[in-house]
Amino acid sequence: MNTRTVSAVSPALRGAGLGLRRALLGPLSEVAPMPGEGIGFLEVAPENWMRMGGRLGRQFRAFTERFPFVAHGLSLSIGSPAALDEDFVRALKVFLDQHGIADYSEHLTFCSDDGHLYDLMPIPFTEEAVDYVAARVRRVQDILERRIALENASYYTPLATELSEAEFVRAVVERADCDLLLDVNNLVVNSINHRYDALGFLDALPLERVRYLHLAGHYVEAEDLRIDTHGSEVDDPAWTLLDEVYTRLGPVPTLLERDFNIPPLAELMQEIQRINAAQARVQPSLRVAHG
Repeated sequence: MNTRTVSAVSPALRGAGLGLRRALLGPLSEVAPMPGEGIGFLEVAPENWMRMGGRLGRQFRAFTERFPFVAHGLSLSIGSPAALDEDFVRALKVFLDQHGIADYSEHLTFCSDDGHLYDLMPIPFTEEAVDYVAARVRRVQDILERRIALENASYYTPLATELSEAEFVRAVVERADCDLLLDVNNLVVNSINHRYDALGFLDALPLERVRYLHLAGHYVEAEDLRIDTHGSEVDDPAWTLLDEVYTRLGPVPTLLERDFNIPPLAELMQEIQRINAAQARVQPSLRVAHG
């Protein structure tokens, strides 16, 4: 069995996590963190809360005082041709420090130039882009005084293919000396849309840099086309691939994403429990391997 040799996982993140959405503030208000049994941690988009005050601000503070948190950004635009927004990064540091959030992740994409595009666009898979993005990541890490994690993104049309997607992801995180947020659903979506082997892609990644995982549902547009929506239940190929990741890395912290069509908390908890069960299945063998 392959097991982790160098751990990038934050000690604060354990078990199965859930994305905190406003629709869940009430249902989650009395829930306590229960790694391995229930919800172990929460994830939030910092842009939605950085300047929030009043009642919602107090509610959010109550959550960060109870739960371990990871911040997953939407607007860093790490591959943008525009200059890095260092004022935003400094404000982000204040927010992370204020709430005691050690872990910050972003998408390996861009979403702005002169203005924000409200979409996550792919970065060209070139050596020039690797150097450009890696330098910007290093600057972000210097300002935040934190290592960050970059997420492998879903995309529908590559802008350039001097490197393969896996080669590009590996080169960026290694040259930037940052970590990887491995999105299992994005890997499934891209492997179908771009006709490559998901397991081969997985094994080409720098798995020792995985900080945590994302798991979500997608929309089946056609047999050979998947749309990354985060609006439905996780499907069987993603659950199968999740087991493969755990076989290689052990029970890495895993975040369930649901951005719209948010069902009652009880339904989300069924998927949270399935993540917990999948993690529990690999723990005995890992204890033997590390012993």
